[in-house]
Amino acid sequence: MKKLNIIIIVLNLIGLLVYFNYSIRQKEHILDNGRLVLLKLAPVDPRSLMQGDYMRLSYDIGENLFLDSLPKRGYVVLKLDEQQVGHDVRFQQGKTPLNAGEVLVEFTRPNSWGINIGAESYFFEEGTGERYEKAEYGGLKVDEKGNSLLVGLYDGGGVRIDVRYEM
Repeated sequence: MKKLNIIIIVLNLIGLLVYFNYSIRQKEHILDNGRLVLLKLAPVDPRSLMQGDYMRLSYDIGENLFLDSLPKRGYVVLKLDEQQVGHDVRFQQGKTPLNAGEVLVEFTRPNSWGINIGAESYFFEEGTGERYEKAEYGGLKVDEKGNSLLVGLYDGGGVRIDVRYEM
């Protein structure tokens, strides 16, 4: 009986490692092959933005929506301008229809307050929060299936705000 328990534990650990490696490979694929999309950040009181070493993000595409008309899960279809800024065209439940030049970003609606695109927090080194106060865009890498990954915050000119380490 004890030997069976050890086998079950080892199989579960192997399954967990396979899952983690698959998840990491998926995110690396998005980083390497995804399309950069800048989403305008919604205005939030700066005093409530900073809480320790992270910033809570809210996006313009999630503002002023009639949430009752949206499905619990779906896609926001974006049209990108020449600066890679995404402007919402429509919300839909499936991946189609998708016209030329449009990009899908998957969303969920966990409550009646807004939508989540999976990038609602940005973590940074403690004491560097002032650098991110001028952020106007959240930069996402988006794949063809609508999966997205937050890669950084960008200023009004579309330039990524990087941490400069000082010694």
